[in-house]
Amino acid sequence: MPRVLIGSITAAMLLIFLGPKFIGWLRENEVGQFVRARGLIPEAHAEKHGTPTMGGLLILLAMTLPFVILSNRSTAAMAVLFTTLACGAVGFVDDFMKVVKRRSLGLSARWRMAALLAIAGGLVWVAVDIVGIPTTLKVPIAEREFEIGVVPFFIIVFLVVAGAANSVNLTDGLDGLAAGTCAIALLTYAAMAFVTPAGVLAGQHDLALFGATLVGACVGFLWFNSHPAAIFMGDTGSYALGGAIAAMAVMTKTEILLVCIGAVFVIEALSVIVQVVVFKRFRRRVFLMTPIHHHFEVGGWPEFTVIVRFWLLAGLLVALGLGFFYADFIRIPGVLD
Repeated sequence: MPRVLIGSITAAMLLIFLGPKFIGWLRENEVGQFVRARGLIPEAHAEKHGTPTMGGLLILLAMTLPFVILSNRSTAAMAVLFTTLACGAVGFVDDFMKVVKRRSLGLSARWRMAALLAIAGGLVWVAVDIVGIPTTLKVPIAEREFEIGVVPFFIIVFLVVAGAANSVNLTDGLDGLAAGTCAIALLTYAAMAFVTPAGVLAGQHDLALFGATLVGACVGFLWFNSHPAAIFMGDTGSYALGGAIAAMAVMTKTEILLVCIGAVFVIEALSVIVQVVVFKRFRRRVFLMTPIHHHFEVGGWPEFTVIVRFWLLAGLLVALGLGFFYADFIRIPGVLD
């Protein structure tokens, strides 16, 4: 417990300490956000053009240093760290291309998905062949666990990694929305790993420490990212956080439960999918604007109101997810007897 708390607090304080200098450097070098074309975002967001971006680099630095120093560097936790950094690298390339080209389009979707496919492959290899994670799919509450084989398991892991990375990226449209929502989800995974006894979950203490340090980094980032934001995390941060959540889900065998724990991200992604499908088929819009947080903005909710209410929704849904996890957890032989 002390290491988990120390790691979280250290990550937060490190980011708060480094934040002003990093933001100043970004401003001096004109590393700013390029806002999407008119009509794709609410008009009020035009004033955010030029706000320093790539804040995800700060999050990764503030998380990695205390985690590597304080952890036992178990294979499971290091695989999660690798996945996080690798996804962050994909986002960094995307951000870098946007800055260089000075437009809102960066790395093509084809290359991003190819990179995420390779990352998912590496995660599956470590999880199955080294850590010993079973190639099963666990259904919460139903007390059923199905053996699906390596190839279907790889497909599911890829969908989880790609889905989480891209849905967190979609959620990162309001000041502090993605950072706060990710902190809530990661705190849940840290708690799940912390209470799990040895032998039930590989590298559970290090996984708890990883989740806690990343929560601390997100909280520290909110010091500068809260409305009105002085810096954005960019794709560097959103892809890294999405990859971290996905990898934690794989290592804790909660791939299906992630739909509940990351429900806000799921809702954001589904809103875009529904809008595109319905518009192409019927030439009509279901939402005023997507992702869905923009729908409420255009509908008249102030930005801060949307952010706080989405945080509350995330908190309620992760509480439900914890309930499902606990219901399965107490059925493990020898646990809580």
